Amino acid sequence: MSEKKKSPAKAEEKPNFFQKVARFFTTLPARIARPFRNMWRELKKVTWPTRKDLLNYTLIVLAFMAFMGVVIGLLDMGSSRLIALMIG
Repeated sequence: MSEKKKSPAKAEEKPNFFQKVARFFTTLPARIARPFRNMWRELKKVTWPTRKDLLNYTLIVLAFMAFMGVVIGLLDMGSSRLIALMIG
């Protein structure tokens, strides 16, 4: 018994090069906008700090930077003197 497989009424054709190019350019604006829409949705979910909290965080960061600047400066001076003693 030889049964022939029935082919679909309309076979799916692969799009040719020009159809691919046309589809690329027609979907380009939507593909560019999608990440920005997603980013905007995520930014709406963010809990932003109050002005007082922001000021406190800023002062903490500035104090830490000043402290680390002093520590790094002292380490630099100490290593410079150590090298000067080794050389001279």
